[in-house]
Amino acid sequence: MTVTAPPPESKPQAKVVEEQPFVEEAKQRHTRLLLLATFVAWVVGWALWKGNHTLAIGGAELTDLHRWLNDVRDDFDNSRDSNFFLQYVVGGISDAIDWVVTFLQELFSQPAFPRPVPEVGWLGVVGLLTWLAYALAGIRSAVLVAASLLLFGFLGYWEDSIDLLIVTAAAVGICILIGLPLGIWMARSKIASAAITPILDLLQTVPSFAYLTPLVLVFGIGPASAVVVTLIYALPPLVRITEHGLRSVSETTIEASSSMGVTRLQLLRKVQLPMARRTIIVGVNQCTMAALSMATIAALINGPGLGQPVTKALQSLDVGTAFVSGLAIVIMAIMLDRTTTAASERSELLARRGPGSAQRRRIVLAATGAVAAALVYVSHTYLWAAEFPEEPDLGRPLAERVTSFNDWLTGNIDETTNALKDLVSYGLLNPLQALMADSPWWLVAAVLLVVSYLLGGWRPVITTAICEAVILGTGLWNETMRTLTTTLVATAAVMAIAVAVGVWMGRNKRADTIVRPFLDAFQTMPPFVYLVPALALFGPSRFTAIVAAVAYGVPIATKLIADGIRGVSPTSVEAARAAGTTAWQMISKVQLPMARAAVVLASNQGLLYVLSMVVIGGLVGGSGLGYLVVSGFSQAQLFGKGLAAGIAITALGVMLDRITQHAAARSGRH
Repeated sequence: MTVTAPPPESKPQAKVVEEQPFVEEAKQRHTRLLLLATFVAWVVGWALWKGNHTLAIGGAELTDLHRWLNDVRDDFDNSRDSNFFLQYVVGGISDAIDWVVTFLQELFSQPAFPRPVPEVGWLGVVGLLTWLAYALAGIRSAVLVAASLLLFGFLGYWEDSIDLLIVTAAAVGICILIGLPLGIWMARSKIASAAITPILDLLQTVPSFAYLTPLVLVFGIGPASAVVVTLIYALPPLVRITEHGLRSVSETTIEASSSMGVTRLQLLRKVQLPMARRTIIVGVNQCTMAALSMATIAALINGPGLGQPVTKALQSLDVGTAFVSGLAIVIMAIMLDRTTTAASERSELLARRGPGSAQRRRIVLAATGAVAAALVYVSHTYLWAAEFPEEPDLGRPLAERVTSFNDWLTGNIDETTNALKDLVSYGLLNPLQALMADSPWWLVAAVLLVVSYLLGGWRPVITTAICEAVILGTGLWNETMRTLTTTLVATAAVMAIAVAVGVWMGRNKRADTIVRPFLDAFQTMPPFVYLVPALALFGPSRFTAIVAAVAYGVPIATKLIADGIRGVSPTSVEAARAAGTTAWQMISKVQLPMARAAVVLASNQGLLYVLSMVVIGGLVGGSGLGYLVVSGFSQAQLFGKGLAAGIAITALGVMLDRITQHAAARSGRH
């Protein structure tokens, strides 16, 4: 028998493979040491130059840029009737959207002059929307929609709720008209995808608050501006998911269809769109939830809907009213989320049924549609069916009881909440803010550049330098550092909670089954809602913004970490268990290191969610850029400063996103 020796190069190759983990570990230790050295140098520089070159400005102080932006706003206002573009293009779009919203309001929610009530009263709206939910999503969704609509009225927010639905529906409708063709184009053209994807990345990175002021500059304040800002915020998820759904269609199916001589249009209509139907409806779901979230915030620019009573209640510290109106928003979010999700599942089910089932479905839809039409007629004809009854009134007594409970709770746990607030403020927030806001701007800028290089390489360094230049140009460097401080503290809390709960979920299927529905529910709620309980417990302060931001960022980060832990190779886990590792060693030495990319991605998403919420915290006493944006709406002379704050928020969001994205990519490669 002949024995063949292995090739001589196989041994060095095996040696390289064996040494690779040690090389990577050495690189990581080196990076950690450099980060520590950077921090020490920063502290030394702060001690030497504290309070110098911080670029801090007073609350009413304006820079040349802020005054120029005020002048730009005045020029826009003065030239709306004389400038062709503003009068006929922007004005035409604004007038068209205003007409649509006003028409729908007079049809469903507001008095249609000379009638003292809408054309279709509450009973007709309930019947019509319930039938629509049944047609699209089934009987369970129909029951949910009917119950939700009745609750809007019983809570005392019928008109505001329908107005919010109108703004959301108008924005989603326009998103579908724009987003579906755009997603189809991107799926069929790599050039289009490469050109449009960075724009979508930017739109999804920018915190929602940053959209408001530029849109006010162009479209003014009112329903049109609210719809436009909502559709811009809600468009990217629909485009991305549509592109993904079409690209996911089996290549074998496409080749088989093409071999039969179908045209590109027939391939799209007969093959790709039907097979991607469920995914596209999921995109509509995500678009709808994003639109609802933004439509509530658009109340700050006089957008109609439930955002109005929430904003007024938060500004007047009326916890009871804020709770009831926030509860109505939560009910609407659940209603829209469950209905659109059920519609995506039902679309696939209906596609598989035979012609006999389709015939029965048409008969049932015709019969229930006739009932809905009868309810519409009755609500148009009779006052009792047009104006929502005043009884039963659940909203007023609920608000009073919530206010009483809040007074009792804060009176009894005031010492505990103040102790927690002081612990975080004096132990972490104030020292970090002193380090970031009281250091010379050039020192902090250099530290951020070094950190971006150590975490992500040269590419994020370029983005960081550009974003720093933009922030310096706005004249709001110091306020940006204050916002960054709050964001980092809240993100640290998010990651601490997310790692603990995510590891538990990833290691325990029962825990995942119990906890995940709660995380899904929390992700459904618009950000405005998180401010209400935080305000009730801690009063108006920057700590309140941190609490709300933590609650908003924990669900997405926790689910990413749980999925990352669950995705660790079972072979590695079994090998470690066979070696006699303890549970803590398994987590710290095996699962978390192997799920490092998921943890870094969770920090990226948690950071962006936190930043979005921190700036909204300007409504409840949060300092920094969010407060300046709110001030820009309430005080005309601060409009330019508020617009500059929106630009600084955008630059900060892009910088943090690029650093953490490249850090996640580097961790994945390792």
